[in-house]
Amino acid sequence: MTGTDSGGAGGAGRGTDGNERTFAALPPAQGRAFAQTWWGRAWLKALEDTALDLGQLKKGRKQARDGAVGAVSVRPGRITAVVRDRDGTAHRSDVLLQQLSTEEWDRFLDMVVERAGHIAALLDRDMPPHLVEEAASAGVELLPGIGDLEPECACDAWDLCLHTAALCYQVARLLDEDPFVLLLMRGRGERQLLDELQVRSARAARTRRGPGGGEGSGEDSGDEAADGAAGIRADEAFAARDILPPLPPPPPVPQEPGLPPSLDTEAAPPPGIDADALEFLAADAAGRALRLLVDALSAGHERQPLDRELTPGQDAVRLAASCGDPLIAVRLAEGTGRQRAELDLAVEAWRHGGAAALAVLEEEWQPEPEALARAKADLAGAWEDGERPQVRAGVAGRWTVVGADVQLRFGRDGRWWPYRKVRGRWGAAGPSAADPASALAGVGAGA
Repeated sequence: MTGTDSGGAGGAGRGTDGNERTFAALPPAQGRAFAQTWWGRAWLKALEDTALDLGQLKKGRKQARDGAVGAVSVRPGRITAVVRDRDGTAHRSDVLLQQLSTEEWDRFLDMVVERAGHIAALLDRDMPPHLVEEAASAGVELLPGIGDLEPECACDAWDLCLHTAALCYQVARLLDEDPFVLLLMRGRGERQLLDELQVRSARAARTRRGPGGGEGSGEDSGDEAADGAAGIRADEAFAARDILPPLPPPPPVPQEPGLPPSLDTEAAPPPGIDADALEFLAADAAGRALRLLVDALSAGHERQPLDRELTPGQDAVRLAASCGDPLIAVRLAEGTGRQRAELDLAVEAWRHGGAAALAVLEEEWQPEPEALARAKADLAGAWEDGERPQVRAGVAGRWTVVGADVQLRFGRDGRWWPYRKVRGRWGAAGPSAADPASALAGVGAGA
């Protein structure tokens, strides 16, 4: 196969040909888990279940976290990188994974074609569990199991060493971003897979249509006969979507929102109508409409969650955060029954995470036993040995760092929010993170 695989994890992949991709060295992974997706964690489970020496595994995780793994080359059956020791000594490290046979690939591709959702998920860089389960039912194991990862290293270790372990931990980050990395290791590159899926989809559509062409296979009528062009079924058009000409580009987005109507007229407004407030709200609505338009035209907008309707109190904080006018802030504080200092804290929280961040600031909730157990597990496993800061548990899913005016709050969304005490008040100090170490790293405490 010729050509170049495009894309890559986080845009970092560079294809040398259709069956090899090279990813630039990733930055250190301080304060974050190596795998966020379920398939990335499955890769690490296979690694950890295979390792005979857990000490080497732990050292390799530390090496990967410190950025000791160089560029990673991924090709069928093998991943390769140069891993450096603390003294700078470089070792070429490889990890081998059994490729799927031609028969296994045929079963996998036929299974994927039967479900349009499988193709859509892969194109969205997702690997839903039912895809893997159905592949396993067809006798195709995509994810590695115990003993499937075979290490080879220039350090001459006979088993998994810290260098090959570090490589595997780094690859988990690549898998998180792009499951096609796993499929390439199993033997097929992204472009080759998509081409084969397109051919099989078109063939399946023709089979469903039948030899006579199905409905509409008789004489051409109307404009079709006049033009001498036959129509095309919707399922065939969908199967050939990657080779159809692209849609025309959308019209250019305005650089700024339009001007709201001016209410400064000779006639006085009716009683109870605040013309200045109406002008402000109209300008805000125009600005929000422009942002919605920009979001709708951006790549990946269909995967973004829809905004929930805000309460009057939440919307007042949003208005104060977007305006910056102290006079308007005073009116918004009065209208919502807040002190000005309370509104300032709410605005700061909003700027770090919108309505979710505001809820963490203002609401007290007691996590359910399952959520509390998960939070405690996060706290126990987020740091390396000896690096975990001492924290004191408080109420409502809050942990304060001993000896520092810094606090971690566990939100209803399962994310961690950093807080700092300033002038006797706790205020949001940064955006949320999936684990407590990353959240604290943002405020420079316990990182």
